[in-house]
Amino acid sequence: MFTKILIANRGEIAVRIARTARRMGIEAIAVFSDADAKAMHVLAADRAYPIGAAPPRESYLSIPRIIEAARLSGAQAIHPGYGFLSENPAFADACAAAGIVFIGPPASAMRAMGSKSAAKALMATSGVPLLPGYHGDNQDPGFLAEQAESVGFPVVIKAVSGGGGRGMRVVERAADFGAALQSARQESASAFGDDRVLIERYLQRPRHIEVQIFADTHGNAVHLFERDCSAQRRHQKVIEEAPAPGLSARQRQEMGAAAVAAAQAVGYTGAGTVEFVADSDGFFFLEMNTRLQVEHPVTEMVTGFDLVEWQLRVAAGEKLPATQSEIHLDGHAFEARIYAEDPARDFAPSIGRLSLFELPSDVRVDTGFAAGDTVSIHYDAMLAKLIVHGPDRVAALRVLKRALDGCEVAGVVTNLDLLGRIAGHPDFAAGGIDTGFIAREGTTLLAGQGAPPDAVLAAMALAELDVEAVAADGGDPYSPWDARDGWWTNSSPVRTLDFMDGETAYPVRAVRDGTAWRLTIGERRLLAGGGTIDGVRERLRVAKDGETRTLRRDGQTWRLRLPDPIAGVDDEGGGADRLLAPIPGQVTAVSVVVGQAVSRGQVLVVLEAMKTVFRLTAPADGTVSAVNCAAGEMVQEGQILVSFGEG
Repeated sequence: MFTKILIANRGEIAVRIARTARRMGIEAIAVFSDADAKAMHVLAADRAYPIGAAPPRESYLSIPRIIEAARLSGAQAIHPGYGFLSENPAFADACAAAGIVFIGPPASAMRAMGSKSAAKALMATSGVPLLPGYHGDNQDPGFLAEQAESVGFPVVIKAVSGGGGRGMRVVERAADFGAALQSARQESASAFGDDRVLIERYLQRPRHIEVQIFADTHGNAVHLFERDCSAQRRHQKVIEEAPAPGLSARQRQEMGAAAVAAAQAVGYTGAGTVEFVADSDGFFFLEMNTRLQVEHPVTEMVTGFDLVEWQLRVAAGEKLPATQSEIHLDGHAFEARIYAEDPARDFAPSIGRLSLFELPSDVRVDTGFAAGDTVSIHYDAMLAKLIVHGPDRVAALRVLKRALDGCEVAGVVTNLDLLGRIAGHPDFAAGGIDTGFIAREGTTLLAGQGAPPDAVLAAMALAELDVEAVAADGGDPYSPWDARDGWWTNSSPVRTLDFMDGETAYPVRAVRDGTAWRLTIGERRLLAGGGTIDGVRERLRVAKDGETRTLRRDGQTWRLRLPDPIAGVDDEGGGADRLLAPIPGQVTAVSVVVGQAVSRGQVLVVLEAMKTVFRLTAPADGTVSAVNCAAGEMVQEGQILVSFGEG
């Protein structure tokens, strides 16, 4: 067994790998970019080495810098985590050339599965069921259109080298195929440096089910059952569970056997995941991820095995810790991914300082963040994973709901409310949702909250007023100037706090009543103070970030502004005469020049931030009067990218 490993990753997965390594008596070495010098994964490791600037290509994606850090540290092996270099066969080759063990599959297996089209061709010869489609090398647009017609609409266009929904387009009719193909190719070229695509039949309401497999160097291969990952937004998972609800014993056995056959077809070793789409007609091979998955904890919870430990043992040349007959399901588990993103703005990533970050202590939490940390534009927007377990699905779902309600995060916008609404939706409770569930139920899952409850406004007002009272206290209990009886010289005994939700004001009128406050909210009057509101004691925590006040209550997050009355009025930003950056990020393409006529909805600028691509379009017909950005530049939120004159 190794005595020292280097973790070539960051965030929650680096913390999670370090935890297992240290439990096994193995020294954990971290690497970090300039942006991560004080990150949790650095503190969780025994030692840590700097590897470059914040952009991933200058640090976490730099093979020479990772290899050099391993050499300096004396690490015998490198664990790539997931993302970054985890499925890069050149990285595995570089590790071998440096005499360092790569904790993952051989480069040949990664190459075989790295191309979706090549992988599907291999699966066809191995008897693994495939969707009808075209997976060949001919990339002529006319030929691909003919293949789509042959498959039958709707079809899905997928990037050959893609993942995470990037370079993927669903096409409902032949007339839309050309534009969708061009868009998919552009995104694929930008994200993966490869614009090749494949065409497949699009299942209308598929489930996304994946099987965890493991293989060693002694010829043994097993599966550790399946996970249902159908709760997705923009083709990316948000809640996963194990086992998949509604599968029969026969279906479970057939899917597991197909996954093991897929692994054996490429001479696989280590941890991997074989992904399938399934409907009433059966299940079909989607792709194979040649690494550990984000959602691996749910498999750990229902099998009792530590999959990172298995990875380390296999990489060290040991046999698998268990045979197929020794692997059993125990109960049910869910994982909810908490993202710094705004579901109301098409899941746009949110950046900022985590002024409050408290997650439940009685369930498993995998995270790479702590209160005070900054969520930057450079990396993935996932803050944490809540992992819960119960003796059955109903019990586990109950624990998940309670755990989500117990999360308190401020400083960034999160998807916590969406996760809670998914967990509470009757269709999700029934089990067996399909991948279109979130989009289809958007009016319910993404609905606005309406007016904040009186308790929320009262708590926010009380937090503000009590801060003012404490600030006025000079510390002398005998001074009349420090009395809290409502008699303050040269100050008004009445305060009105105007909390804003967008353009809507919610005024709270406050009058001192001894050590408490009498509050008027709309037509209601109530007494608040000493931690109670109208005599009811409720744990409500208000976080303050500039003018923003954040509070979570009953599974809902309330973010209201309390404008500074002496602050200047901000420019409200965009309109028909300008295009603004919605988030800090890097411009990857600019498709207009000064003097060019544009139409409303035309893509003008492509911006990338936190693994998300934003295609910024013209807000109205007009003529470009100024272009204030160029490909490769970093821009800030609210920055004017393009200005317009009249068309």
